[in-house]
Amino acid sequence: MTAAVIRASVPAMFRCAGTPDRAEDPMSDVAVAELFGNDDWSVQPDGIEHRDTGYFIARDVLAARRAEGLWDWPLQMAEKRWCRPSLFREAFLAALERFGIARDAELIRSFALGYGIRAVVAPAADTFVTLADMLQPREVVDAGRAFARPARTLVAAGA
Repeated sequence: MTAAVIRASVPAMFRCAGTPDRAEDPMSDVAVAELFGNDDWSVQPDGIEHRDTGYFIARDVLAARRAEGLWDWPLQMAEKRWCRPSLFREAFLAALERFGIARDAELIRSFALGYGIRAVVAPAADTFVTLADMLQPREVVDAGRAFARPARTLVAAGA
């Protein structure tokens, strides 16, 4: 049974956004339609699909954002135990490139928040982002303020 057949057998209410209702012909040559692939993911003209589970993300929802501007899919896929971060990131970025979807700083933050800093580091120098660029510092608490000790403590100490 192929992933496409399994995907098509899932009731509509349980499918990911944009999952096709029909199964592709199991006799078709899927490799011809593959734009990019790695061990876990296949980028196809209509979206990306996990090879083992059949989890499908449609092309038209790849750039979905959350209310705060973060990219939805890196955060959502970080919740999946079966999803290997490096392979998802590789396929997701390849899909964005193939489909002409622009990347931005929020994409880097989304991967960092979802998977941690290791999944964000890329070998190419032009995509390197420092930790300081991704994280915002907290407000500094006034360190010069002395805290008053309770009188009972001072009396017990003989002061």
